[in-house]
Amino acid sequence: MHALNDFLSLIDSYIGSSQWFVYLLLGTGLFFTIYLKFPQFRYLKHSLRIVNGKFDRKGDVGDTSHFQALATALSGTVGTGNIAGVALAIHLGGPAALFWMLMTAVIGMTTKFVEVTLSHKYREIAADGTVSGGPMYYMKNRLNMKWLAVIFAVATVLSSFGTGSLPQINSIASSAFSTFGIAPMLTGAVLSVILAFVIIGGIKRIAKITEKLVPIMAIIYFVGAIGVIGFNYENIIPSLIAIVRDVFTGTAAVGGFLGAGFSFAFNRGVNRGLFSNEAGQGSAPIAHAAARAHEPVSEGLVALLEPFIDTIIICMLTGMVILSSGVWNQKIDNQFQYADLQILQGTYTDQTPEGVKTLHDYLAGKQAAELFSGKLNVTDGQITNPVTVIHARSLAENVIISKAGLVLNGEINALNGRITDTEKIVFNGKSLIHSAQLTTEAFTKSWFGDYGRYIVAIGILLFAFSTAISWSYYGGRATIFLFGVKGDIYFRIVYVIGFFLASFTDTTIIWTLSGITIALMTIPNLFGILMLHKEMKSEVGLFWKEWALRFPGEKVPKD
Repeated sequence: MHALNDFLSLIDSYIGSSQWFVYLLLGTGLFFTIYLKFPQFRYLKHSLRIVNGKFDRKGDVGDTSHFQALATALSGTVGTGNIAGVALAIHLGGPAALFWMLMTAVIGMTTKFVEVTLSHKYREIAADGTVSGGPMYYMKNRLNMKWLAVIFAVATVLSSFGTGSLPQINSIASSAFSTFGIAPMLTGAVLSVILAFVIIGGIKRIAKITEKLVPIMAIIYFVGAIGVIGFNYENIIPSLIAIVRDVFTGTAAVGGFLGAGFSFAFNRGVNRGLFSNEAGQGSAPIAHAAARAHEPVSEGLVALLEPFIDTIIICMLTGMVILSSGVWNQKIDNQFQYADLQILQGTYTDQTPEGVKTLHDYLAGKQAAELFSGKLNVTDGQITNPVTVIHARSLAENVIISKAGLVLNGEINALNGRITDTEKIVFNGKSLIHSAQLTTEAFTKSWFGDYGRYIVAIGILLFAFSTAISWSYYGGRATIFLFGVKGDIYFRIVYVIGFFLASFTDTTIIWTLSGITIALMTIPNLFGILMLHKEMKSEVGLFWKEWALRFPGEKVPKD
């Protein structure tokens, strides 16, 4: 597992986690924001009217309504990224990472507007009579680059697992185990059966379920989040200040948090922001292609609302919950994950400025440390060698090792800082935590107390499961593009099997895989929409001409 995660991390470091990818993503959104004169602000009220059906006309082609398409796309984006992803961003980059997540969403509103408009224009009717669309269709039909369309479609199939299936069920199963004590495999088995039942019905059944599920899950989560923020009201202003104060300097070490520089906070915030709202990834256009609309820009305006709802509202809520509760920099008793565990030769401390700097530089890759290899001597569960245990990017404390439920007395083998004897051996202790576990802990710091865990567990279940449903549709449409309608059923079978297996797979590896698959979709899509920037502007002009005819006397935005 360690070797596989290290290999995936190496690949991710050259694409999704690299600086050039971040600049490509933000640069594209910024270009269209300026080129189209800030549509995310000027067109927002028109988006709301279109969702309500004000621009519809009889005979519009499609399988879903505007609201159903929006709900389906939102169910695909509102998932573990809003709960676990925000927590991971803050864990890695500090409060400043939340600022960059929000900026990614503001710019991403324009990116999503553009990608959905162009994809909707070139959608097709599949052999089974349903509408099929997405970036692969404008790549094939407009750019005449079928090879690029194939790359995108293959990446979409892979990303349906890396984004939609694997991390979603993993977060659900982990939350159910920590909150209710339900075995991850049992959770995976039950939800796999339900998932199979839902996705067999295709987009119409998916749309009917998501249009009801999305509002319900948003209300439940909102009430729980406000409960935490209100309970810790004295920390609201300091939390907001921390988000802005450290934007260009990075976050200094505080509590168990060993600090994070500007570039790390910037990169992690943008990366997790994309995972949350998927702007530029090309996934939402697949859902919106099914909407009944005669004018592609109208559906693009509906999609413009997604990053606003997903990231600016829901992710901001999660971020404020984590920051105001104060748990983001506190060491908490937990069971260690091996992928987050490292053993260093020698003893280090985080109680002195020098010790903090040494550990921070090691985690930031600025300074090497000797990794322990050999036998760890364990007496009454405690390591007696002169070593330092690092877990979740923090100095672990009060580490107790057990085997098969009993405190260990004996030896454990380690190689290059990694434990090699992992069978039935468990590390417990105090350290920082991240992902869904961190958000769950934050939700207990409210009037709800420990019952806050149930709100997160329910939230993760609804958010993540709805994401898995939507991504099954995305992967299915990509499969149809590659192999025809007959290939869809085989994809769904593999999708459900993968969903089950991921319920008991290491979390860190899944997050790393998701970062790679996101990049493999995003890069071709961004290049594609950039090539069609003039056509996009032309489409916007035509749309406002029709709007003026439909609503005479109403002031139309000038372009």
